[in-house]
Amino acid sequence: MSAEMAPHLATDHADKGSKFVLQPDEGASYWQPKPANGYVTIKVSPDNCTSNLVAMGVQVVAPNGCYVREHWHSRNEEILFCFEGRGTILVDGAPHAFVPGTTAYLGRWVKHKIINDDAERPLKFTWTYLPPGLDQFFASIGRPRHAGESTPEPFERPADV
Repeated sequence: MSAEMAPHLATDHADKGSKFVLQPDEGASYWQPKPANGYVTIKVSPDNCTSNLVAMGVQVVAPNGCYVREHWHSRNEEILFCFEGRGTILVDGAPHAFVPGTTAYLGRWVKHKIINDDAERPLKFTWTYLPPGLDQFFASIGRPRHAGESTPEPFERPADV
């Protein structure tokens, strides 16, 4: 519908939301500790947009049996979308293939664990987290990452997080 047909839909509202486009290597990025290794890149969070309702990012889990440990969220919902690699997602203990095109919706208190089953290639997926907070968690347990730098030696998660 055009602005001429519906002037109330004009795009110059004072409360118009944020907009941006990030390329693959753009966004705050953090190396992740054992057992996931790999890294996370934050694409959307309250730090870079006006929304306080959602955070979204890309997670890369290193190959050869690395995994995101089993956990759950008491106040948040999460949507995962696998776009590269091959793994298994355990949802409340039940295994499911986690391959390109797989979507997982995980409500509050739903236990989940993500395992990279490939011995050579990383597992890559997006996460969307409502309300935000996962972005801050990854920053607190990770180490800053810059595109193109070498992967660090695996490191332990900070004890105080």
